[in-house]
Amino acid sequence: MTALAWLIPAALVLGLIGLAAFLWALNSGQFEDLEGASWRAIQDSDAPDPSPTTDNNNDARNAK
Repeated sequence: MTALAWLIPAALVLGLIGLAAFLWALNSGQFEDLEGASWRAIQDSDAPDPSPTTDNNNDARNAK
C-alpha cells in the first residue's frame, strides 16, 4: 500500500511534465510546418558527394 503512495504522485508529476513539454512545443511553433519537414527529409541534396581520392603512396605500400 505504501508503494501506491509513491507511485501515484510520481505518475501525476511525470504526466504534468509531459503535458508541460507538449504545451511548450505547441506554443513555440514545433508543429507549424509538418509537411515541409517531411519533404525536406526525402529531398535530394544539390551538391553531389565528393568522390573518394586515391593515395598513390598508400597503393605502393599495399602492393608489397
